[in-house]
Amino acid sequence: MAYCSIIQLYIGNICKFLTVLSLSFLSIVVQQTAEGVPGLITNGSNHHVRFPRSVLDLTKIHIQGATQVCSFAEQPLAGALDFREQKSLDIEELLELCIRTQESCSGFRRFEFFQIIDATDNFSESRKIGWGGFGTVYKGQLPDGSMIAIKRMDENATVFDFSSEFLLARLQHTNLIRLLGWCIHGKERILVYEFMHKGSLHHFIFDKRMGSLLDWSKRINIIKGLAEGLVYLHKQSKLWIVHRDLKPKNILLDHDMNPKIADFGSARTLSSDFAEECTSRVVGTSGYKAPEYTSRGVYSLKTDVFSFGVMVLVTISGRKNTILENQGDSVGTLVRDAWQLWNDGRLQELVDPMLGDEFELAEVMQYAQVALLCAQEESTDRPTMSDVVSLLNFQSISLLPDPKQPSELCKGGATGDKLSTYVSQSSRTIDITITSSAPISTRVRITVDPETSK
Repeated sequence: MAYCSIIQLYIGNICKFLTVLSLSFLSIVVQQTAEGVPGLITNGSNHHVRFPRSVLDLTKIHIQGATQVCSFAEQPLAGALDFREQKSLDIEELLELCIRTQESCSGFRRFEFFQIIDATDNFSESRKIGWGGFGTVYKGQLPDGSMIAIKRMDENATVFDFSSEFLLARLQHTNLIRLLGWCIHGKERILVYEFMHKGSLHHFIFDKRMGSLLDWSKRINIIKGLAEGLVYLHKQSKLWIVHRDLKPKNILLDHDMNPKIADFGSARTLSSDFAEECTSRVVGTSGYKAPEYTSRGVYSLKTDVFSFGVMVLVTISGRKNTILENQGDSVGTLVRDAWQLWNDGRLQELVDPMLGDEFELAEVMQYAQVALLCAQEESTDRPTMSDVVSLLNFQSISLLPDPKQPSELCKGGATGDKLSTYVSQSSRTIDITITSSAPISTRVRITVDPETSK
């Protein structure tokens, strides 16, 4: 009876206590973030804000007898948390990295700052062609007439954003952008790339004036090229590179409309092709980020597979993939619509109206089904990119696996606070999960020991 009395005594006040506790932890985490320690991980699918699991996975509140004895136990993340991403740029360290990379990579060279100034007309606004990860990109022209793209890194870039781009100096593939060189001058940190005359895939898909130039055969060629480029990154480069920010703006097209994957500022190497790592610095674009990466900061090679699947659907349809965050959506409207059309046998309705009737329905069905397999909610349900290339080459869609239906959306959006309590007599444990439309989502385990006899 003492046990039940203790439960009744504390369960009534637990919500108030947890509110104070949550706000206290929020204050601590925000303070740590300001001091450079990784802070909050935002779950873009349901507006909850969760603590990084390295900070707090489970709060254990131990109540003994009539005296409240509260102890907070932290459990480490079951995977690597990438604290390196927080490190600011050190010019001396960066200069050493540039020289070391130049010595080990043929064709990669140093540009003098006056060459960069001349090539860009002193970073003229008219030369500005885009914004990459952590930098502004300018069109440049060298004295011999050759064109280059120049990324001027911004002040928020870290040393690992810069070194991630340097991965390109070690990579050679027809579907990857080439990194030509570097320049460091005072506070200026600059990277030089080959120039892509046709611009980004985004420009052709979403600009109605240009969309007609992207016929069906070109779209198929782009999809195949992207797949080959990702197979190289994930497997053939031997580095197990995950890009983490695949989207149409980061796919550049050459004279012949061949795709090249660009902007490696968010790229990371993994210890193996099946490894998962975790970050508190989630980057990328809504609609292309994998659910586990958006909600928990967990990334792997399967993160890129999800993004590839979305990009295939975007390339076929000319539509954007919108995430309905307030309804618990984790894959997006385009993925959901494409699955429904596939299930109903109406995939021809997915095709971009700009194409008219100039497309092969069998190819639409095949490529859309592979895309849906890539865009599965669970990473374990997604194929590898090597598998994707094989699936795209199947002659019969009857050989393809069926993609799972996306989970149902929450009707009416967020519904306020919910309290779930489980009482176990044998374990003397109360598991309480509070999910809320407010900025805190907390899971608490209360262990209650009966009052000891005296």
